[in-house]
Order: sequence, then structure tokens, then C-alpha cells
Amino acid sequence: MKRKLIGGMLLALFLITAACGRDRVALEDGRSRMYARPMAAVQAEPVAGEAAPEGKKPDFNTESYDYIAENPFLQVARNPLSTFSIDVDTASYANVRRFLKRGELPPPDAVRIEEMINYFDYDYPSPTEDYPFSINTLVAGCPWQPRHRLVRIGLKGKEIDRGERPSANLVFLLDVSGSMDEPDKLPLLKRAMKLLVQELTPQDRVAAAIYAGGSGLALPSTPCLKENKVFILSALDKLEPGGATHGSEGIKLAYDVAQKHLIPGGINRVILATDGDFNVGVTNEGDLVRLIQEKAESGIFLTVLGFGTGNLKDSTMEKLADKGNGNYGYIDSITEARKLLVDEMGATLVTIAKDVKIQVEFNPAQVAAYRLIGYENRLLRDEDFNDDTKDAGEIGAGHTVTALYEIVPTGVEYKGPGVDDLKYQQPRTTTEAADSGELLTVKLRYKKPDADVSKRLIMAVNDIGLQFDQAGKDFKFAAAAAAFGMLLRDSAFKGNATYDDVIQMARAGRGEDEHGYRAEFINLVENAAAMSE
Repeated sequence: MKRKLIGGMLLALFLITAACGRDRVALEDGRSRMYARPMAAVQAEPVAGEAAPEGKKPDFNTESYDYIAENPFLQVARNPLSTFSIDVDTASYANVRRFLKRGELPPPDAVRIEEMINYFDYDYPSPTEDYPFSINTLVAGCPWQPRHRLVRIGLKGKEIDRGERPSANLVFLLDVSGSMDEPDKLPLLKRAMKLLVQELTPQDRVAAAIYAGGSGLALPSTPCLKENKVFILSALDKLEPGGATHGSEGIKLAYDVAQKHLIPGGINRVILATDGDFNVGVTNEGDLVRLIQEKAESGIFLTVLGFGTGNLKDSTMEKLADKGNGNYGYIDSITEARKLLVDEMGATLVTIAKDVKIQVEFNPAQVAAYRLIGYENRLLRDEDFNDDTKDAGEIGAGHTVTALYEIVPTGVEYKGPGVDDLKYQQPRTTTEAADSGELLTVKLRYKKPDADVSKRLIMAVNDIGLQFDQAGKDFKFAAAAAAFGMLLRDSAFKGNATYDDVIQMARAGRGEDEHGYRAEFINLVENAAAMSE
């Protein structure tokens, strides 16, 4: 009798658990079905339609980030040249902010330090009429390694007034798959695209291609006349999530529509908005990259906007933007959408120079070793600098781009493995220029947006011995962003940097801060400091 009673109780408990372990998922025809899952998952998951409680992770996190192997110190005697492609992406900073606001430290590989630095604008002088951007350099003490020096190379893109902006032919490529059915995904995406539409003028036109299980046009290419905007906004309002993610079909359709309405000399751009999940069709990352690269050669550039949590395919999205002659941003709020698509509309949409490469030659009489901070996935071979077939980064109107080098002056000891002496040759001898006192020479190559042949700029840089406290506000803030990135990555090169140091540097470099982005940065550093304890 006792065994039957215990057996009955176990059976009842099993049935109750099974009932609690079911949930509903929407089918494509609007119905729903039940599916079973572990009890723990039910307890961890928020109610459908509600945002996840702050600080909690989704049940299944499939976010992916490329591994970053930090740039080491290199001996100038063996490696006098440093070559890389510029980067104007800002997705990493916005993504890091998402983690910190949720009460989590970000994965180290989510932190791309150059994007932490370049999220912010810097007050560099505007270029002359002869060039699309200016070059600005400064050398001062390194705050996390007092015996080292910090070199800043800053570019400032030419500003274009909104009234002078070329006509735009835009195609929104919008992910409406089932994975986008979250408050911070498709609903936010629609609000972001509406902000951009409101900024477009009668000379512009916009289309909306969607993809899920298949692909289609939610909005044919439509001139942005005042009487058409209600129709355009209504088309965006009607978008609903459902189905798998047939990304490759959507990409092909979007480029076909853009090509059909191509504006010679205008802005021709596909804006891909997604959580990055391509799970139907061409799913291999290499194939996707080749597809985008092929389409970019037609003169239609690509902007990639990431949305959402738990499913972000960061590495894929970054590669697509790079090969599509475009930029990559992450939108975690309507405020970020306004920053990218309204306040920085020219920088996001209008390309003023493409395939921009930087090559720095260090003077061995002044520099023993150097380290490029960030840009790990933008490194180029030295030979690539003069090779116009090699792809590099693009600069938008008004964009600022900043790169930092930490250098070890000649005569200062540093820790580094070095290499064995060569058997068949000795390190190259120096020329008379080594005695000039120059620290380094910066060379840049760029192409006009419609050109195939690059132009070159050269600038020599001297170190006049500034201490860090004597450097300007922008220099201090860029250093703060770099140090923050190294702390988040727990970098082997962070030296004696602390979160308190970063806060002090950022406060000293805050400046006018019209939009409050630098003040927000300081708050994020304070949050990270508290979490790290």
C-alpha cells in the first residue's frame, strides 16, 4: 500500500512538472503549439513580451565574437613599419555599454579598443579644400606606463551641410525572422528606421526588403516626398516577426533593388538591420563575405546595424560591413538610433574617402619598440599599403578617426621576447634622416569614393616632450577610452592603469560634452569598477 501511495505521489509530481515545463511558441500561421523544456529554463525566462529582468541572461546565449590576440610590442630594428586599415565602426562600445548596464562585465573579445576610442567625436581641425580629411598628431606621456610615450594620430573628415548632401537611394534590408521577436529587436528596429525616414528629403528614395523564411519587398523604392512619408512609415509599422532567417536571399534582393534605382554620383546604400542570425541559405561566413564584397564593387555600399541580446553574431556583422565598404553600429536604445541615424547621418551615409590605410615608419634612433593599441583585425601587410587592390576602411562626412601607439623611447628597457640574431643579414643601417630628431613618419593612402587609384599623404612627427597633464582634453579622453578597454580585456599591457585612473582621465578630458556621451562613459567606468570588485 505504501509503495502504491509513493508511486502515485511521484506520478502526480511528474505530471505537474511536465505541465509547468511547457510553453507556447507562435507558428507562422498565427496559431501556437506547446513544447516541453527543463523546469529551470521556465524559471529563468521572463514572460513573453516583457523585457528580461536587468542583470539576467536569456536561456540560450548564442552570441559570437572573434578571438582577439592583442598587438604586442615590436622592435623597431626588426619591424620599422606598422600598417593598418582605419576603422570607423562604433558597435563594440554600444555593445559593451549594453553589458555594463545589465550589471555584467562584457566578454573580453567583445571589446575592440579602437571602437571604444572612436565612438566619441574629437575636436580636430577641419581639412582644407584639397583633401577629404585632415591629419592631426600629438605625442605626450603615457599615463599607464610613465617611462613610455603615447602617440595619437587623428583624422577629421570633411563636413557636408545637409543641404549639400547628394541624393540618396537607400534600401532597408530588415530581418523579420522569429529571432527578432523581442522588444529590443524588431520594435526598436522599426522606431530607428522611422527616425531616418523623417530625415530624408524629396530628392531621396527608400525601399524596404525583408527576409525570414524567404524574402520580399515590404516597400518598393519610393521617393521621399512629403505625401509619401505616411505610406513609407505605415509599411514599416506593418512588419511582424516570424520564420527562419534566409539572409542571403534578402541580401541579393536588396542589392538588386538598389542597382535598379542607382543614382550616379549619389548615395547608394543598403542598410542591413538584424540580430546577425543567418541560419538558412548561405550560412557560411566566408560565402556571405564574398557575396557582400562582390555587390560592393558595383558602387553600392553597406551599413550594418545590430540589435538585441542573446543572439548577436558580432563577428559576422563586422566582416559584412568591412567588405561592403560600410560601417557597423549596434543600436541598444532609441538614443543610440538617434545618434547614428540623425545626429551623425552624414557620417553614416556619405562616404568621402574609401580604402583609407595608415602606415607609420618609426625612427630607430628615437624609438626602441612600439605597440598599436587596438585595430587587431585591421592589420595589413606592409606591401598592402601601396597595393590599390587591397580593401581598407571608409571615412564618412564629418567622421573623426583616432589611433594610438604606445612607444618605448630608445634607451628605455622594456619586456619583450625579441628574436634571435639573423644569420644571413644584419638589421638595416640608418640613414641621415635618423639624426633629424623625427620620432616617426605617418603616411596615408585613400581613394575618392568613385576612384580606383589612391592618393598619398605624408607627415613627419616630432616629440616635443609634453607630459600627459599638458596634453589637451581630447588626448586625455582618448587615452581614458583606451585604458578602459584594456582593463575590460584584462590586457597584459594595461600597466598600472586602474578604474580610478580612467575616471580621473575622463573627467579631465570631458570638455563641453554637448550630448552627454562622455558623462555616460564615466558612469560606465564607475559601474565596471564596482563589478570588478
